[in-house]
Amino acid sequence: MDDIVLETARYGKAEVRVVRIAKDGAEHSIRDLNVSVALSGDQADTHLTGDNAKVLTTDAQKNAVYSLAAEHGISSPEHFALVLVRHFLATCPFISHARIAVEEFAWDRIPGATSRHSFLRLGQETRTALVHGDADGTVSVVSGLKDLVVLNSTDSEFHGFFKDPHTTLPETSDRVLATAVDAAWRHETTTDGWDESYARARAVLLTAFADTYSYSLQQTLYAMGEQLLRQDPGLGEVRLSLPNRHHFAVDLTPFGQKNDNEVFYAADRPYGLIEGTLRRRGASAPGRAWD
Repeated sequence: MDDIVLETARYGKAEVRVVRIAKDGAEHSIRDLNVSVALSGDQADTHLTGDNAKVLTTDAQKNAVYSLAAEHGISSPEHFALVLVRHFLATCPFISHARIAVEEFAWDRIPGATSRHSFLRLGQETRTALVHGDADGTVSVVSGLKDLVVLNSTDSEFHGFFKDPHTTLPETSDRVLATAVDAAWRHETTTDGWDESYARARAVLLTAFADTYSYSLQQTLYAMGEQLLRQDPGLGEVRLSLPNRHHFAVDLTPFGQKNDNEVFYAADRPYGLIEGTLRRRGASAPGRAWD
C-alpha cells in the first residue's frame, strides 16, 4: 500500500559551539557562535530502507563548521552562514537545500584592562543583595553578582598537576581561560552609597581577572578576592565560585589545517568548579550574614 508517504524531512547537526579568536599580534578579537545545520534533498532512501549512501553525516557537518571557521574566519554571523550554505550545497550532490541558523554570544573588552585579550560577555549578569536584620538593630549586608561571564584568550597556563592512572588531560602553556563569576562580598558597615560600592567592586573583579597571568583558575580566584579586599577596606569577606568554562582547541589536522589556538569547541558540561572564601584578618564574625 502506498497510502503513507514521506512528506518532508531534514537532518543536521544542532548547536555546534564554535569560538573563533582572530589574532593581530597582542590584539585579539572574538566571535562566539552557536550554529545549527539542517539539510534536505534526496534523502528518502535512508528513511524508507536504511540505505545511507546519500547521507552526509552530521559529524562531517560539525567538522565543516570548525574547518571553515579556521579557513574563512568569522566576520559576521550572516557571512559565516552563507559560507556554510554554499559549502554544503557544493559538497553533497544529494542535498538541495541547506538551512543554517546562527546565534551569536556577544563579548566586549573588559573596561580598563591593559591587555587586549580580556573579554566580558554581554547581557547575562545579575546583581544580588542579601540583608539580615534583628530586632536589636543588628544588620548585615552582603552584596554580589552572578553570571558575569569573562574570558582571557591567552596568558593562561595549566601544568605540573598531580597525575594518577586516570589522568589524561595534557599540560598546556597557552589556553583560553573563561568563567562565569559568582561573587559575594560582606560589608563591615551599613553606610549609604551602595551603587557606587557595587560599581567599584565589579570593576576590581574584572581588572583582577584581566590582569592576572594565570597558572590555574584557583590562582585567579585568589587574585580577584585579594584585590577586592585590598581595594575596599569596608569589606570583611568575599566568596567566589568560578566554573571553568572549558574551551578545547579543535583538532584540524585531519583536514590538513593548523589550529594555533584560534578555533575552539566551547563545552558546557561537565566543568571544573573552583570555589573559595577570603577573609580579612580581624574582620567581624559573619554570624548569619550568608544564610
